[in-house]
Order: sequence, then C-alpha cells, then structure tokens
Amino acid sequence: MDQLKITYFDIDGGRAEPARLALHIGGIAFEDHRFAFGEFAAVRKTTPLNQVPTLQVNDVQVTQSGAITRYVGRLSGLYPEDAFQAMLCDEIMDGVEDVSIKLGTTFGLAGDDLKIARTDLVNGVFPKYLRWLQNQLESHGGEYFAASRLTIADLKVFVFIRGLNSGNLDHVPTNLVETVAPKLNAHMQRIAQMPAIVQHYAKSTAA
Repeated sequence: MDQLKITYFDIDGGRAEPARLALHIGGIAFEDHRFAFGEFAAVRKTTPLNQVPTLQVNDVQVTQSGAITRYVGRLSGLYPEDAFQAMLCDEIMDGVEDVSIKLGTTFGLAGDDLKIARTDLVNGVFPKYLRWLQNQLESHGGEYFAASRLTIADLKVFVFIRGLNSGNLDHVPTNLVETVAPKLNAHMQRIAQMPAIVQHYAKSTAA
C-alpha cells in the first residue's frame, strides 16, 4: 500500500481539509503532518512551489490542492466515475476554490483595510457564490452536489461553509450563510453528523 503524508497548517480547515476528510471517510491510513503558522517559512522551502498543502505519495511530493483532493477522492470512492457527474463535482470544487481565493486576498490586511475588504465580500461576492451553490444543490436533488451521493464536492463545500460560520473571520457575520443560503447550512450539518467526520474532529479537539 502506498505511504501517504499530507502536510498543511495545524488548523481544522483550509485547502487540505477536504482531502483529510476523504481519507478518514475512506478508512485510508495517512500521516497528517501539521505545523504551526510560525513554521511555514521553513516548511515552504521543502515544497515544489513554496506553498501547501502537499501530498507525499511514497517518494513523490505532489502540490496543488485540487489535484490532491481528486486523487484521494478516487482512492476513497468519493469521486464520480461517470464523466458528466465528475464534471459537476469539479464545477463545485472549482467554484469554491474561486471564492476561497477571493477571501485569501484579504489575509494580511488589517484595520480599516481588512474591514472594507471583508465587508465588500459579505455584500457582494459571498452572497453570489452562496446562492449559486444553493441553487446547484437544489438542482442536483437537494442532498448532494453530484452523483446523488457523497463526493469530494460535498466535502469542499462543507469545509468552506464551516469556515464562514466559525466566527474566526473578522467582519464576516456568523449568520451570513443562514441568511443567504440556509440549505447550505442544512447540508453542512448533515455532513458534520457522519461518524467518520465526528470522529475526525473529536480526535482533533482532543489533540
């Protein structure tokens, strides 16, 4: 069996989290290498593009979170085999990545600059993407985003919505999702109740 190692910040979220969750759900062993933000300057020197997450597969180091998540999704049976359903899954994944990049541009800002940037997202980009995601969920049956079953698209959305609701993002109201797209909150809560995910966060909290 291949030896797998995910390297990412010591947070329960971000770009590595969907892959971590997929591996837990699939019962696939992997090394969950987490590091503190203060260690990033050193860690990034060991990566191909000076960024994380990375996935080590035996002796091969892979970068790009989308590629990593799709790969472990295939290993875990959480990526559709049907080409059309795979495209629908990818559409959701790429959409969430788009809005995550927009959010990422606000990190490093402070004071009024941060408040203005985040407020602009709350009043514009976030509602646009949240309504689109909710419409996609409804049009695909209301429970899952593709293939009428759990896929990595659901995990990607779950992590994103969980982050918006967390209260860890200054100037982003914790009731934003519930106000704009309540069915995404219901989706998140349903995913959160899966035994493997409950176990994952219980272990993380204990650690």
